[in-house]
Amino acid sequence: MAVEAVSGNGCEAVAPAPAKKVSAKEAVAVSKNASFREESNFLDDLKERERKALAELRDKVEAAIVEGKLFDDGKAEEKEAAAKKKTEVAMEEEVKKEKEAGAEEEEEQEEKKDADAVEKKEEEGKKETDAEEKNEEEGKEEANKVEHAEGEKQAETAATVVDKDIALWGVPLLPSKGDEATDVVLLKFLRARDFKAGAAFEMLRRTLRWRRDWKGFAGDEGADADGALLPEELEGACYLDGADREGHPVCYNALGVFADNVVYTKALGTEVGKARFLRWRVRAMERHVAELEFKPGGAVSLLQVTDLRNSPGPAKKDLRVAVKQVLDLFQDNYPELVARNILINVPFWYYAFSTLFYPFLTQRTKSKFVIARPSKVTETLLKYIPIEAIPVKYGGLKRDGDTEFSTEGGEVTELTVKTSSTETIEIEASEADSTLTWDLTVLGWEVNYKEEFVPADVGSYTIIISKGKKMGSAEEAVRNSFHAGEPGKVVLTVENTSHRKKKVLFRHKAKSSAKKC
Repeated sequence: MAVEAVSGNGCEAVAPAPAKKVSAKEAVAVSKNASFREESNFLDDLKERERKALAELRDKVEAAIVEGKLFDDGKAEEKEAAAKKKTEVAMEEEVKKEKEAGAEEEEEQEEKKDADAVEKKEEEGKKETDAEEKNEEEGKEEANKVEHAEGEKQAETAATVVDKDIALWGVPLLPSKGDEATDVVLLKFLRARDFKAGAAFEMLRRTLRWRRDWKGFAGDEGADADGALLPEELEGACYLDGADREGHPVCYNALGVFADNVVYTKALGTEVGKARFLRWRVRAMERHVAELEFKPGGAVSLLQVTDLRNSPGPAKKDLRVAVKQVLDLFQDNYPELVARNILINVPFWYYAFSTLFYPFLTQRTKSKFVIARPSKVTETLLKYIPIEAIPVKYGGLKRDGDTEFSTEGGEVTELTVKTSSTETIEIEASEADSTLTWDLTVLGWEVNYKEEFVPADVGSYTIIISKGKKMGSAEEAVRNSFHAGEPGKVVLTVENTSHRKKKVLFRHKAKSSAKKC
């Protein structure tokens, strides 16, 4: 017997469809296994070679800070060596001149054979006296020069400020302070330089000098005003939202904002605009790094997700140059602070575009890139981020300002629908006057989907909540709710007519409105 279903303002007969039924209580919970793991920051987990490199880098940093030479770029030594060489050359020239003068005197003495011997002796005595006076004056002059040079050197030494509290990203760099976060930071520079302590030390020095000279951090003159001068659309172009399976903060970058010519011209159309944009992106990175926890076992890096949907093609040279500048700055001055770079909604032109800047990236940086075509966005993100933490626009269940579900509440379950088959999910309403709420998404969609309420009383009507319809591949997650006036169950039906298996992810909650005596 057909059951009558109410739909909108009318009603229709619905024949029960043969399908495998799965209770929401029986569905398998989504696996929480980590998708990737970074190298350990615990000292006991390091290899012998790595421990030795860390010890060597510690010693170099300790000595440089104590001696006030951490920012030294080697120019002081070069100047001192040049001055020393110049003094040596001057002394050699003076000796040479004296020898030549002596030779001339001997020739003159030989020519003056008829000169009076007494007069000759007097002249020689006078010359010797003059030479002694000259040498004495030159000695005094040389001593004054040396004394002056030593004075300048002492003044420079006295002017050197030894800052033992110097820090990077809020972490003290002086190893003898005993902060475990110091080793975590030093390991980042070592890993970026394949555990070569000398190269890692020079990289750290260059980073510190760059941070000292860079005019783009908050508080720098003119930097704070950049936000007001840049297009408002950039506010949504780079932001943190949630965390991945390992606890890394997730940073989303949306380059589609540059498809608007007005935004593009204002942000990148002038040299001033480009410099302002670069400062803005560095300050955003600083805010994101401030969310990290630099300690062994902590979330010490970010997960970057860059959305290329609607982004301008390679013909937009200014954007291409700006992206390369950002990549270069981050690679040189924020080593190992990005765990993965996931590029989503990647168009075909990207592959040609990437050949322009890939050669300038280190092999380690290249290995962190993950690329996903539009049809694989949700599936790719799900390898790294829980479905409840993926925004709905990327096929996940996370909604801004969601009051129904939190990341801790409403456990997500999954169900696989085989090819050319149908699965139903049943959500029980065990008592009357209760509200059922659910989220559901299908990876890649391309299925038929419908929702209905089946009362427990066989004499009651089945109610169509949502008519069956074909769901396209770009559909967002479904969020719906139903107030049950009597006990029964909500039945969600997913029909897979494709030739590929489909994964369904869903969660639900029930809230009773009945008053208990």
